[in-house]
Amino acid sequence: MKIEWIEGSEISVRISGEKEITVSANREGLLSLAGQLKALAEGMPGDHIHYDDYSSLEEGSVEMVIKRI
Repeated sequence: MKIEWIEGSEISVRISGEKEITVSANREGLLSLAGQLKALAEGMPGDHIHYDDYSSLEEGSVEMVIKRI
């Protein structure tokens, strides 16, 4: 599965409180996520995308994995 990012994408993932996760993104980040989720939906069960602050998220973000079931 090809993961594409639009230039200028900014995305952060934070834990807010005890049971809430907040994903914040600019326009480019949201469009990138939308394309990636579409690709994931068209993939196979078990496919997943791993996001972290080393490869795609803003510094200080918590890791996030989205998996197709």
